[in-house]
Amino acid sequence: MRRRSRGYDYGKCDACGAALREKCIQQDFWVRGKLVVVRNVPVGVCPRCGEKVVKADVGQRLAKIIGNAKQIAKAPKISVPTVEYNAEEAVL
Repeated sequence: MRRRSRGYDYGKCDACGAALREKCIQQDFWVRGKLVVVRNVPVGVCPRCGEKVVKADVGQRLAKIIGNAKQIAKAPKISVPTVEYNAEEAVL
């Protein structure tokens, strides 16, 4: 019988104490005034409060990804709506 390998143990949440669970998320970064979205980033996420923890090797890889201007220039682009904040026009 073959054992299933277990994922990385992220431990407990520093904010609330719940056990962190590994998930792949989209993480956004502002790089030289532009929004860059990195998909499928493995992180430990708290199911109670949403706190996120990244392993050191993942953080180092993210730094390389967002520091690679050529890779970012070749990446697919998305369009997002932008609106101005105006308290008088806000609809509740």
